[in-house]
Amino acid sequence: MKISLVIPAYNEEASIGDCLDYARKNSGGRFHEIIVVDNVCTDNTRAVAEAHGARVVFEPRKGLTRARQCGLNAATGDLIAYIDADTRLPPRWFDIAERIFNARPDVVCLSGPYRYFDGSWLRNKLMSALWYSAPITYRFVGYMTLGGNFIARKSALLAMGGFDQTIDFYGEDTDIARRLSKLGKVMFRMDFYMPTSARRFSAEGMVWTNVRYALNYLWPVLFHRPFSKTYKDIRLPADTAAKQS
Repeated sequence: MKISLVIPAYNEEASIGDCLDYARKNSGGRFHEIIVVDNVCTDNTRAVAEAHGARVVFEPRKGLTRARQCGLNAATGDLIAYIDADTRLPPRWFDIAERIFNARPDVVCLSGPYRYFDGSWLRNKLMSALWYSAPITYRFVGYMTLGGNFIARKSALLAMGGFDQTIDFYGEDTDIARRLSKLGKVMFRMDFYMPTSARRFSAEGMVWTNVRYALNYLWPVLFHRPFSKTYKDIRLPADTAAKQS
C-alpha cells in the first residue's frame, strides 16, 4: 500500500527542512512520495523543500483547504497523509498507520493528538495533557480528525468530493472527519501523536487559542460550519528555528 505525504506550506522556510528530515528519517524512507504544497510562498520555502528531497507543487489560491486539495490532486498513493510544516514525525507513526490500514479495510481515516516541543517544559506538558480529554469527545461524537496529523484513503477523500475550499482554516479538520465518517470508520488514537510547534499558543495565548479550537470543533459538528471565519498566520522566525534544530 503506497502512502503519499502532503505538507501544505505558506512561508515555512524556517521549519520545512526539519519537518522533511524527520519525515524521511522516522518513516525509514518508506513514503511513496513527499509533496510540499507551495501555497503562494514569498520566502525560500520551495528551495528549502526541494533541497531536502521533496516534490513541490504550486497552489496559487491561498488557504489551507485549497492547499490540501492541490496535494490530493498531485498525490499518486493509495493513502494520503497530511502533516503541518512545523511538525516532526515521530518513530512508530508510519508503522501504526501501515498496520491499521492493512488490518482494517473499514477505516477510511486515522488521526491522533499533538504533543508540543518548543514551549516551556511546563507549557508543553500542560498543553499536551489537555489532549487526554479527546477520547471522551471522540467516543461521544463518533469522529475526530486533527488537520496537522491525519492519513486517509485517497478513494474516500475523492468520494467525499475533496476538501471544502470555502473553509480557509479553522474547522476544516472537523469538516473532513464529519464527511469521511459517512464513508467508513474515522479512527482517533492517542498513540498516533504528532510533535508540533506551540507557536500559535505562544503568539495568541494558551487559553483563548484552546477555546477557539474547541468552538471550531463543536460548530462543524452541530451546525456544519466553522465558528471562526478569519485566522492569523503565525510563523516561526528563522533564527528561533535554527536554535531548536
